[in-house]
This record gives sequence, structure tokens and C-alpha cells, in this order.
Amino acid sequence: MNILILGSGGREHAFAWKIHQSASCENLYVAPGNAGTAQIATNLDIEVMDFSRI
Repeated sequence: MNILILGSGGREHAFAWKIHQSASCENLYVAPGNAGTAQIATNLDIEVMDFSRI
């Protein structure tokens, strides 16, 4: 399963950390993400309000 989390704060990092542990998660992306999420997921340079890119 491919998963995209929108946001760049600590809450999004917590979501990413837990979701990353799931065997069902093949690819995890966070947009725009932060330094912490970059360690466990792929950060994407997409702003949260950029609906056309999301």
C-alpha cells in the first residue's frame, strides 16, 4: 500500500513512525515533511494547500 501523510509537524511524524511499522505499508510519503519524517519516509516538496499537485 502507498500512503501519503500531509503535514510537517510532530503529529505527522508520529503517524509516519507508526504506519512505517506496518507490513502493509510499501511506500510512505510525507508532504512537505520535516527532518524527522525524512528518516522513515520520503518527503515530497508539495505544500499542504497545493491541491492540484496532491
